Amino acid sequence: MGFFENKLFKMKQTIGFFMAAITGGVVASSAFYFSQANKLEQERAIAELKQTQLNEATNHRVNYAPSTAPINFSDAAEQTVNSVVHVKTTFELDGGYYSFDPIRHFFFGDGIYQKQPRIGAGAGSGVILSEDGYIITNNHVIDGAATIMVTMNDKKSYEAEIIGQDPSSDLALLKIDGSGFPKIEMGNSDQVRLGEWVLAVGNPFNLESTVTAGIVSAKGRDINILANGPNGSNAIESFIQTDAAVNPGNSGGALVNTRGELVGINAAIKSNTGSYTGYSFAIPVNIVSKVVSDLLEFGAVQRGYLGVRIQDVTSELIEETEVKADFGVYVAQVLDMGAAKEAGLKSGDVIQKIGNQSIKGVTELQEQVSKYRPGDKVLVTINRDNEIVEIPVTLRNQFGEESLTPKSEMDLHTRLNAQFEDVDSKLQKELDIQGGVQIKDMGPGKLRNAGISPEFIILKVDQQNVKNKEDLIKKLENKEGGILIEGIYPNGKKAYYGFGL
Repeated sequence: MGFFENKLFKMKQTIGFFMAAITGGVVASSAFYFSQANKLEQERAIAELKQTQLNEATNHRVNYAPSTAPINFSDAAEQTVNSVVHVKTTFELDGGYYSFDPIRHFFFGDGIYQKQPRIGAGAGSGVILSEDGYIITNNHVIDGAATIMVTMNDKKSYEAEIIGQDPSSDLALLKIDGSGFPKIEMGNSDQVRLGEWVLAVGNPFNLESTVTAGIVSAKGRDINILANGPNGSNAIESFIQTDAAVNPGNSGGALVNTRGELVGINAAIKSNTGSYTGYSFAIPVNIVSKVVSDLLEFGAVQRGYLGVRIQDVTSELIEETEVKADFGVYVAQVLDMGAAKEAGLKSGDVIQKIGNQSIKGVTELQEQVSKYRPGDKVLVTINRDNEIVEIPVTLRNQFGEESLTPKSEMDLHTRLNAQFEDVDSKLQKELDIQGGVQIKDMGPGKLRNAGISPEFIILKVDQQNVKNKEDLIKKLENKEGGILIEGIYPNGKKAYYGFGL
């Protein structure tokens, strides 16, 4: 290499190093910039959520400031007794059956006849929520009823129709025709305090318009009386416990404060005899408000989920895990496709606040989260290795989706009880397929009963190709009777499954 060539080479080399240094600086600056931008975005989201959640109306619930008025049971009773109704139901105990009388057949030719089904009856209570006849009651009061009759305090009776049911909270919404009905005033169960006087209004033992009094004995009580739904979703149990006398027939009636405001729906007693023995339990009205709002707007409850497996923080847990928090809810597992994983929660975190509400146990966490819908943003405060961290979380439904779900699709999800995900391009290429929907997780339901295992990829429904998750839902939600599903497992094994919807 000559003198000039050598000079030129060194010059190019120097320029290359210089340009590399500039590029590195730009990359580093960009990384720093985006890091700072993400941090600022996170801080802005946290500030917005704090401000937003000062307004409790965003949680689909009501809020009333506490009153300093003197206690007066008579006023509260008079305000509410006309808003509580007697709910009477009839049930078909069997479907009837055919019988054959050979002697009647010999003489009259009509010895084959169908007997009428046996009819049973039930009773409970309900609470009028609006002047145009919407009534809330317990789901167990009306579930499976053939007819529902509602009797007012003035003895007038109306036939009711079911607007919607939510077994997970044991609530049901009814409607009667008419106007000018005496509705109850709504309170705020978050403001109910231990030791506060309350009244239970209902129809125990068919004794209409009965009022009893007691105090709030506990909040956030879980007594394990609500079974998990058929889709595996957890029942919402966070009862207000009182010592107001509640007996069979009180179910669905009102628990009111001394201002005559509804703070709960009486739902259960804990008793070995079936009658009141000192403990009664009511569903908090803030859960009721959310359920009613969803049933009216969507026909089904739109419940938000964090996507975590949790347990109470106890002395045993602290000893086993060396967790540093002394209260809250311990995150044992963060679920795939869940809101918590997407937001950055980790196993070992301890959740201590949802929005502005402190969390001391699992039932309180379930109660607070149940007030939100999928897609709602909530600020979750955690203790992570003794450091308090605030994390904005966008809630999802139990199927891992942020969007609200139409009732028909929710009913389908309930029957199938599975989480679906579009097959990514890499897996499509490996298996030489086009489109398809993969089952990522499943619980008890039609798919599991048919013998399908998680990770199965659905390619066809009744010999029609399935492009993606949306396409699958459209093909299934209006199906009735038997269907055939074809697909493939990630190991290349093809499979066919038939079942009824």
